[in-house]
Amino acid sequence: MSKSVFYHAGCPVCISAEHDIVNLIGNDNVEIVNIGDVRDRISEAETTGVESVPVLLTPNGNVLHLNYGAFIADLKG
Repeated sequence: MSKSVFYHAGCPVCISAEHDIVNLIGNDNVEIVNIGDVRDRISEAETTGVESVPVLLTPNGNVLHLNYGAFIADLKG
């Protein structure tokens, strides 16, 4: 993985965190994934260790859980 991935669920907490992440590390350095909309990426997020969103997955594979928005299990429906 060459850039970070920011997973979120589209809630206000997540959107605010998305804007901060893009401002901090730059749009070219992060892939934004709204798993509330792109539900087929939920299993991918879980595989990497994501337990809640918003979360930043670094290129080194570190999972940085940010201000709590929702558990992954809740997004599965």
